[in-house]
Amino acid sequence: MRSKLILTLAIIMGLITTYLFYSYTKKLDQQVVMNESVVEVVIASQPLKVNQKLSSDMFEYIAVPETGLHPQAIKDISEVDGKFITANIEKGEIILSHRLQDQKTEQQFVSRKVTEGYRAVSIGANFVQSVSNLIEPEDYVDVIFTEEVKNPGEQEKMFVSTQLLQKARVLAVGRRMLESVPGEEYVEYSSVTLELSPDDAVKVVNASQKGTLQFTLHSRVKPPEEVGTNGSEQPSAGN
Repeated sequence: MRSKLILTLAIIMGLITTYLFYSYTKKLDQQVVMNESVVEVVIASQPLKVNQKLSSDMFEYIAVPETGLHPQAIKDISEVDGKFITANIEKGEIILSHRLQDQKTEQQFVSRKVTEGYRAVSIGANFVQSVSNLIEPEDYVDVIFTEEVKNPGEQEKMFVSTQLLQKARVLAVGRRMLESVPGEEYVEYSSVTLELSPDDAVKVVNASQKGTLQFTLHSRVKPPEEVGTNGSEQPSAGN
């Protein structure tokens, strides 16, 4: 009888001890959370694409625990305004400084602008072929190929023009890889660098040896079906 009483008391004391220990650790965890300092960092408020030029309205702040925060996390939106990103960023992702590049860096490395699986190909272009030097980096152009066709017995030359490529992305004009800005000194260029698939690159090089190439410029005004509900451009189907 006495042994049963002792066992019962031991069980009761064990339960009380467990409850007290649980209550203590819970309060301790709450105190740690309350005392842990937080810091505001910059996150993307929308999906961002590689090489996209950034503006402050694409970002927002979020408070996160300072403990374990990545040392390269951006804490001020002004640090990202006007820069470019080197990789795709999802909505809500914390922005890290190594994913940003400024205009000076963008001007130095055209290879950073080339999409994976594509190639940069430069095509010679005079004033007329380049739409009076009005083509700018990040424009889209069609490439028209004109070649001379010889007909036996006819003395007059005959030229045939065909559309070689559609909607090719312009990476650079001359050595300039950024759009011109108002007030910037005008510099005439004699080449246009396109982003092409390997097969299209071979097609262009071959055509340039057989005849002449001319560019036609696409409008930058997007029709409603190519613009998402948040005002962002829908992904392109490719070259």
